[in-house]
Amino acid sequence: MTTSTTDPLIGRLIDGRYQVRSRIARGGMATVYLATDLRLERRVAVKVMHGHLADDSQFKQRFIQEARSAARLAHPNVVNVFDQGQDEDSAYLVMEYLPGITLRDLLQEHGALTSEQTIDIAESVLAGLAAAHKAGIVHRDLKPENVLLADDGRIKIGDFGLARAASANTATGAALLGTIAYLSPELVTRGIADARSDIYAVGIMMYEMLTGEQPYKGEQPMQIAYQHANDSVPPPSNANARVPAELDELVLWATARDPEERPRDARVMLEQLRETETLLHTALPTAATAVQKTMVLPSARQNTAETQVLGARGAVATTQETAPVSPNAGRLRAKGDSRRRRGWLVFVLVLVLAIAAGGTGWWFGPGPGGHVTIPESIKGLSPEAATAELRALDLEVADSTEVFSVDVAQGLVADTDPPLGSSIRKGTPVVLQVSKGPKPTSIGPLAGQTLSAAEDAVDAANLVRDDDVEYVFSDQPEDVVLSAAVGETDISQGSTALLEGQKVDLVVSAGALPDIAGLSIEDATAKLTAAGLQVDPSEQRNYNDDVPKDAVIGIVDRGAVHPDDTVILDVSDGPQPIPVPDIVGRTWYEAKKMLTEAGLGFEYWNLKSQLLGDGAPSDAVVEAIDPDAGAELHKGDKVRVRLS
Repeated sequence: MTTSTTDPLIGRLIDGRYQVRSRIARGGMATVYLATDLRLERRVAVKVMHGHLADDSQFKQRFIQEARSAARLAHPNVVNVFDQGQDEDSAYLVMEYLPGITLRDLLQEHGALTSEQTIDIAESVLAGLAAAHKAGIVHRDLKPENVLLADDGRIKIGDFGLARAASANTATGAALLGTIAYLSPELVTRGIADARSDIYAVGIMMYEMLTGEQPYKGEQPMQIAYQHANDSVPPPSNANARVPAELDELVLWATARDPEERPRDARVMLEQLRETETLLHTALPTAATAVQKTMVLPSARQNTAETQVLGARGAVATTQETAPVSPNAGRLRAKGDSRRRRGWLVFVLVLVLAIAAGGTGWWFGPGPGGHVTIPESIKGLSPEAATAELRALDLEVADSTEVFSVDVAQGLVADTDPPLGSSIRKGTPVVLQVSKGPKPTSIGPLAGQTLSAAEDAVDAANLVRDDDVEYVFSDQPEDVVLSAAVGETDISQGSTALLEGQKVDLVVSAGALPDIAGLSIEDATAKLTAAGLQVDPSEQRNYNDDVPKDAVIGIVDRGAVHPDDTVILDVSDGPQPIPVPDIVGRTWYEAKKMLTEAGLGFEYWNLKSQLLGDGAPSDAVVEAIDPDAGAELHKGDKVRVRLS
């Protein structure tokens, strides 16, 4: 393995701003370095993507999009993302530097954690996840390696969005084995992830914290994946009898194989975790009291004929003889004694640390060197109001800068540097980043592209796709974009006058309508139903010279037809009847013209009429016709004419 002393990036200046000092860690996707931000004079962590990933254009584009999403997520339990860019052949991400260890390091050093430690860590992880899920962001690769335990006690989640960016690449070996241990069944079987997939990963991590081991084991990733998809996670108490039943239930809820049976997001699970924590804290004294009251009873090993136990209050009343102490009571007493001893040890340890810290603790605690958190509540305030709030926290406000923002109106505070939610020392200057509105953007022609290509173009322009795509039957192939619009503006052929964050509505071809001309009503209905249309039982009938009577002409034209629309069949009544015009008494010239215009032919009554008609004398007159005037014929039928 390459050492830090031979790493070519050590000492390099990235993008003219970040001076690389040393290497922190190396993973399957990237290497993390400690660097100095020369512009703001602060230490940062720079994650540099491996070369084979940086060369993948699809990965780079997805990485940029996901990094932007992660950068908008500001929460005390989420590692802040400061910057992202490309320096020569290296794609990089600049994040908050947190000296400390990962949850994986803690588990490798200590094995199983206590219930209290597990709850504390899970509470911080769920708090960060709750903010992400509220913002519509799913982590997708939650595992102990991505949970950071800072030296100052903060717990944060890292690598938001990177799992999705890496979805187009294949991990192998130990990297895959480490990730797949926390993948939900739906991710293993269908590749689908949502907030409940993150909840499953939290449940697996809680199991590992409570027992010191993962629920599923195997030498190959596929063995573990198969267990995730087909087995149910066992209660942690099976491996560690000290795990309370309440935590068993919480872990089993979070790791249910069916996503519908899990908490719907991190906020729901966080609320239940806090209720469980309160329940465990209030249950312990009650249990201890009940044990003590039971233990003072005499004749502990005598049998009894009459015993009354008032368990609800922990009180025990006996008559004549008493019952033996139950095994549960003994276990509760032992657990209570263990917790009290542990409490004294913790108290002594805290006291020693407090004395050793001395003046340092005062300086970095309540003293002038104490830390404060930049409040997220100043987002959306005017610069004057935000300045007042920051100064009230003993923070200095430096000159403001302007930034583009999709979700904050022009002239209001969009963020700060250091970012909102950061914990910084009192007196640190804070730069207000004032919104100048969404950034101008442009997009090329969308009409004629496939839906997938159009969506990629919309994402690349930092526009918002309307998930409710309108499908219309057309003469274009299926999934080809017919038109695109932003509000009332047509951008089918592209536009250079757009703003980031605007919503794009796409109209997409559902393919051609089925050809039903000439079919029976039953066959036409079956064909349209198979194409996803509803057929109104009422029908519209029209005369048609080309389609036989009772056969289908088509559907009644009512504009664009969408899948699931209800259509009405246009049914033929056959050729339209033509009334014979009244030509008796008219000259043959006039009569012949009237028959022709009506779509009827003629034939002569006898040879005399034929001679008169073919000679076409100006005074030849129609003397009689067959059939009579008003009779109904069809187009092309002939009328017999007698001339005089």
